[in-house]
Amino acid sequence: MAVRTSEATWKGTLREGSGTMKLASGAYEGDFTYASRFEEGKGTNPEELIGAAHAGCFSMFLSALLTKAEFPPTSVHTTATVHLGAGPTITKIELVTEAEVPGIDSNQFAELANQAKAGCPVSKALAAVEEITLDAKLVK
Repeated sequence: MAVRTSEATWKGTLREGSGTMKLASGAYEGDFTYASRFEEGKGTNPEELIGAAHAGCFSMFLSALLTKAEFPPTSVHTTATVHLGAGPTITKIELVTEAEVPGIDSNQFAELANQAKAGCPVSKALAAVEEITLDAKLVK
């Protein structure tokens, strides 16, 4: 299986410093600061990147489960909202997905979506998060 690498550099103090996060593939490099993480400042933050990873992993895993069940999806779109609480600690992740899946009924879809939530590798890695919710909808 694949091994992936990312990196981050932080310079300075917590509040006045700044950093960059970078993917080894070169597909992304972005700045982050105290303000971009804990306030509404310009730049990214680790939680935003975790959300992107979780949304991507969930979408791919659900697609795989649907295909295996002989309901290949036309599309799966997922957002992941990551809540950073006191501590700081990631306290909640809200997954919202909309999928276009010809021929499947809502009960089968809900069952497979819940399996994807429990089984995608990023969900497993985030098992310490107190609450991960899922709102899964079929769209036509």
